[in-house]
Amino acid sequence: MGERGLMPTKKNRVWILGVAIALVFALSGCGQNGAAASSSAASSSAASSSAASSSAEAASSPAASTSAGADGVKLSDDSSDFVLLSEAVPDAILEIRYYSTYNFVGDRIDGYEEPLAMLTKEAAAALKEVSDELVAKGYRLKIYDAYRPQKAVTNFVEWGKDADDTRMKEYFYPDLDKSVLFPQGYIAEHSGHSRGSTVDLTLFDMKTEKEVDMGGTFDFFGEKSHPDYTNITEEQYANRMILRDAMLAHGFKPLAEEWWHFTLENEPYPDTYFTFPVNSDSMAGK
Repeated sequence: MGERGLMPTKKNRVWILGVAIALVFALSGCGQNGAAASSSAASSSAASSSAASSSAEAASSPAASTSAGADGVKLSDDSSDFVLLSEAVPDAILEIRYYSTYNFVGDRIDGYEEPLAMLTKEAAAALKEVSDELVAKGYRLKIYDAYRPQKAVTNFVEWGKDADDTRMKEYFYPDLDKSVLFPQGYIAEHSGHSRGSTVDLTLFDMKTEKEVDMGGTFDFFGEKSHPDYTNITEEQYANRMILRDAMLAHGFKPLAEEWWHFTLENEPYPDTYFTFPVNSDSMAGK
């Protein structure tokens, strides 16, 4: 034996070859296991990254919320079950009075940021049936108001408390003192309109290209606005009944004090008052 070790005899060469083959297989296995481990780690990292991204996206997306008002009324800013009437009832004409200044307050009302009309999907579908029936008879629906944000109702309440602001008295409540508007129910803390299934409307005659004469104007505070008021002409009364009959036939119920006001009888949110504004952003993604 010298300093260089064993001499390569035939027996030794066979043994060395066997060891070399074993090492090759061992190294090959380690490579495969290493690649598998690396792949698994990469997949785990990608999954973690994806989860983190999803969590971040969820955190940054605005979520609808429901809360209780100071008086215990259920409030919600969830507009997901609402639709635009211009799309759901394309034959309807829009004249959104609370977006304008021609209303009993005399100003654009809080929450009406665009001249749009919105209703719950269920109410809009029923109103489409009304529209189809009346179009066949030569009429179109003209919408004055539909969904009304709670902040608009609050705007009415604040206006009602200001005894000196009577700018529009001549047009909308000439026979009433402003102080009786709360006691007589013309103004209240909450409105059925804020539940999303109530609409204020009239008829438009396609032949004359004018509004149908109902014997009284929208939002007039007084007995003349009662649907069954008879101190008007037979034609005016008949016109009210054309609208009323069509609305009742398709699931709406009337209000005893206003010929223009109807609520879907089976409204989907009978106890919820919505707060989102009337604008395109509220309908984004619909």
